[in-house]
Amino acid sequence: MNRHVNSISGRLSLREPQRRSLEILDRVTEIVPPHKSSDLVAALMIIKSEFPAVTDFEREFPSLCFALATGVGKTRLMGAFISYLHLAHGLNNFFVLAPNLTIYNKLIADFTPNTSKYVFKGIAEFSIAPPAIITGDDYQQLAGNLFDQTLRCKINIFNISKINSEVRGGSLPRIKRLAEYIGQSYFDYLAALPDLVLLMDESHRYRASAGVRAINELKPVLGLELTATPFMETTKGPIPFKNVVLSYPLAKAMEDGFVKEPAVVTRKDFNSAGMPLEALEKLKLEDGIRLHEGTKVELETYARESGNRIVKPFVLVIARDTTHAGQLLALIQSADFFEGRYKEHVIQVDSSMTGEKEDVMVQRLLAVESTDEPTEIVIHVNMLKEGWDVTNLYTIVPLRAANARILIEQSIGRGLRLPYGRRTGVPAVDRLSIVAHDRFQEIVDEAQRPDSVIRLQQIILDPDELRRGAVTVVSQSNLSSQLGIKPQQVSSSTQVAPTSKVSVFSTPEEQKVAQLAYEAIRKVGSDVRVLPSISHLQDQKVLDVVSSQVDAAYQPAQYELGVVAEKLDIAAIVKKTAILVQEQSIDIPRILVAPKGEVCSGFNSFKLQLESLKYQPPEDELWIQYLRTGEHQVVGFGDEESDEVRLEDYIVNGLIDFDDVSYDDHADLLYGLAQQVVAYFKSYLEEAKVEKILRYHQKDVAHFVHAQMQEHYWEGDTDYDIEVKCGFVPLKESAYSVNGKDSALDYRQAPEDKSNMAKYLFGGFSKCLYPVQKFDSDTERQVSVILEREAAKWFRPARGQFEIYYRSSTGEQEYQPDFVAETEDAIYMLEPKARKEMEASDVLAKKAAAVQWCKNASDFAKTHGGKSWIYLLIPHDAIAVNMTLKGLLLFRD
Repeated sequence: MNRHVNSISGRLSLREPQRRSLEILDRVTEIVPPHKSSDLVAALMIIKSEFPAVTDFEREFPSLCFALATGVGKTRLMGAFISYLHLAHGLNNFFVLAPNLTIYNKLIADFTPNTSKYVFKGIAEFSIAPPAIITGDDYQQLAGNLFDQTLRCKINIFNISKINSEVRGGSLPRIKRLAEYIGQSYFDYLAALPDLVLLMDESHRYRASAGVRAINELKPVLGLELTATPFMETTKGPIPFKNVVLSYPLAKAMEDGFVKEPAVVTRKDFNSAGMPLEALEKLKLEDGIRLHEGTKVELETYARESGNRIVKPFVLVIARDTTHAGQLLALIQSADFFEGRYKEHVIQVDSSMTGEKEDVMVQRLLAVESTDEPTEIVIHVNMLKEGWDVTNLYTIVPLRAANARILIEQSIGRGLRLPYGRRTGVPAVDRLSIVAHDRFQEIVDEAQRPDSVIRLQQIILDPDELRRGAVTVVSQSNLSSQLGIKPQQVSSSTQVAPTSKVSVFSTPEEQKVAQLAYEAIRKVGSDVRVLPSISHLQDQKVLDVVSSQVDAAYQPAQYELGVVAEKLDIAAIVKKTAILVQEQSIDIPRILVAPKGEVCSGFNSFKLQLESLKYQPPEDELWIQYLRTGEHQVVGFGDEESDEVRLEDYIVNGLIDFDDVSYDDHADLLYGLAQQVVAYFKSYLEEAKVEKILRYHQKDVAHFVHAQMQEHYWEGDTDYDIEVKCGFVPLKESAYSVNGKDSALDYRQAPEDKSNMAKYLFGGFSKCLYPVQKFDSDTERQVSVILEREAAKWFRPARGQFEIYYRSSTGEQEYQPDFVAETEDAIYMLEPKARKEMEASDVLAKKAAAVQWCKNASDFAKTHGGKSWIYLLIPHDAIAVNMTLKGLLLFRD
């Protein structure tokens, strides 16, 4: 090993992953010396022979990626790389690339002598003659120094925008324009250097085409990439880099103690399900501040006992949007929030800050680590990304909706750095806390996943699997395919389900006429007097109406050119289209049920059944669980003030959120019910504890009461008008989310993982009106097997296909049955359901609505020679592939 590796590692106090990176660079430059004339293919083969993970440089020059976790020290490693290449190989010209202005300014500061984070501190050769720093702002003024032989080492630091997008007064970026002093552009000067080395900070930001072209044109002898995220995000999912020579993931950094331990925080015995969003957010915010105040004391105590500098911690609050951020700012600055103690200690960081306010925000944000700067709370909306490197972020309060993985990966990224560069052994000093009362278990479960970023296991991912990602599959009806109709609004991330049904019309003009005929049939079908059902499509009167509409709308493609087109037999195409519609559709009438006159309704007074409510008040303690180790701590604090004047108000305010409850009409009833609830809780708890229960479980208690109210709902006698608006409703497109490139499974074969059926797409049908379908359970798949054998045609309705409404505990809801199938003598609406759910109130409500709809549809069909509709609610354990539709009729009421 080159002697410089040991020397530089010792002088710069490199951590193990940094040292390992330097050792790899030493070996790479030994087997492939950095020269301008290197054979790219040969260099790749040599490096791949020792580092098989490198399968492609992904540049037009040798380039290697060092994927180090956030907080390990990528900038220090850049200093080590430059020191080594200069001292060991005599390379003198370096180009450091930054992805944005924040990182650009940070890099300039870190490469400037006598600054707190100077990357060459300890390198004796550079203490005497430090490298010349040339930036994207001063390279024109410093052009005279380029040929100064006393400046052996030169480091150029540029923002990527300076070389690929800056255009002021010319057609080229300024760096590519002629510079009189050097006789060429500065860019060309750099590209001609025989020893230029390119270092790319946050290299995942340089994979766009413009950035790649600009970088390739510099023609460096070697590229060194550093990032914590060695993949490129695309609409089809992440694409991993092919030139990663070292991977040091976050899980390993945590295990080795180079970053803080992330922990998720909730309250002991706490359940947030019944709390309104506003109350939950306020509680999380208040608990975050309480935790922050304890952390602040722990940090100062440690600093004074150990003789270290005092660290001022701060809290990061993640808001949903700028409006929400402003509301949080107003709350924190109010006198009611911790007696106004944080009024001058909070800043809002988002795009709504402009002008002078933005300048103040930036200054305070950049100085947030200083104990002289008052900020202790930062509210932001997704603005703090790479380059915002602070060591004193200790508490995160995420108030933006996101799944557990995003909360872990994005939220903790900015807070992992340790203020003293090492773990102290004091839990509060070494911990990053995420206050997530409502997501506690979800985050803990996510952290335990084998592929979690904080797990110790390292997962080898299949690049092809990653590239697939999730896509939307549009399944249009077979009828649409046979008519040559294309799905609407298909983007690059959307796929159209393949079908064996091709257009039955041989030429584009015939397809055009057929599509016009279908549109005409749809229009005619909206008038039930003309077309009461698709069985009437062969009536000559109907065909004549359709043909006349097609004649009026059709314009041959050659008409505008003055050329007479070959005359088409429009009547024949219309008739052929009508037959297709009959074969590939099911008569679904559009039924309107409207009450006659005024509808009177309400709730009768009643005595609540409250015995099953056994809530206990949550403890005034925070429960802290470390995500990596699973260990936990308990932190206590004092009581809170009530949010409502009366305890009954919690329940009443929860009840009036339901659509069918009017405060003006039901105030006396609501307060009567609320008094029953309060009296019940007071029978075994003191008032202060009752208030806690109603605060934390408001939604659940209100839902519990509202469900019982439904049993006492009354509605005055009302007659209804049953009107069939049309007898034929066209089939709607279906859309499914699936893994990209996954082909549809054969519906006859059950997948291995039956517990996750919703992720599979099934095909291979002959009688289904769509090429592919999705099922929520294997029972539903078995129903499709039965229908393929027993029915003439069938399908699973898309959302909005039927207009069937039922009354639930939360108001009126729309119901879509699971299957619709037509046989020779009837049309079936089938709903398979788990046996234990057969008597559930919402299932019975759906059934009642569907049975009534089928009766109305059957009555209409009888008058027009159509088929009766039959609704079947079938327990799942009665379904098997050997069942027949006749056997399933046993479950008909």
